[in-house]
Amino acid sequence: MPVLMVAAYDEKGTVNVMNAAWGMICDMDKIALFIDEDHKTTQNIRETGAFTVSIADRDHMDVADFFGIATGNKMYDKFAKTGYHAEKSEFVNAPVIEEFPLCMECELAEVVTTENLHAVVGRIVNVCADEKVIDEKGKVDPAKLDALVFDQFRSGYYVANEKVGQAWNAGKDLMKSAK
Repeated sequence: MPVLMVAAYDEKGTVNVMNAAWGMICDMDKIALFIDEDHKTTQNIRETGAFTVSIADRDHMDVADFFGIATGNKMYDKFAKTGYHAEKSEFVNAPVIEEFPLCMECELAEVVTTENLHAVVGRIVNVCADEKVIDEKGKVDPAKLDALVFDQFRSGYYVANEKVGQAWNAGKDLMKSAK
C-alpha cells in the first residue's frame, strides 16, 4: 500500500500531518482515505473541509514514519519538530509539505461512516510535483518518485520504482483466448 502523508490545518492554522497506509484513488478525481474518526488530522479535515495527500519517498522515510508514530492528539505541533516546510495550497485551505515530491490537493467531498468503515473522500483539485520526478513528457515517473509502500504483513517499508508491465496490455493475450 502506498505510504500517504495526509496534511490539514487545525483550528489555529497549525499544520498537522499523519502517515496513512490505507488510502487509494477511487475515481479520476477522487481519493479515499480509510482513517479513524478520532485522528487529529480527521478532525482537522472536517473543520477545514480540505486536505493534501503527499506520497512519501525513500529520502524522507524517517519523517514519514515519525508522522505515523506521533499522534497530533498528544503531541501539539509535531510538524514543527521535523524542521520540514509547508506552504498554503493555492487551491484548497490545506498545507503542501515542500519536502515530499508529489502532492494531491483535495476538497473534502464526503465522510462515509458505516459499522465497518470510516472513510474520508476528497476531490482532487490539483496535483503538484517536484521537477525531479517528472519525465520528458511532463508526467510523473514512478521510477523517479521512489515511493514508499507499506507491507502490512511484516510492518516494513519498501520502495516501488520498477515498471514490470503495461496496464491494459499485459493481459491482452488472455483476452484473445477468452473469445
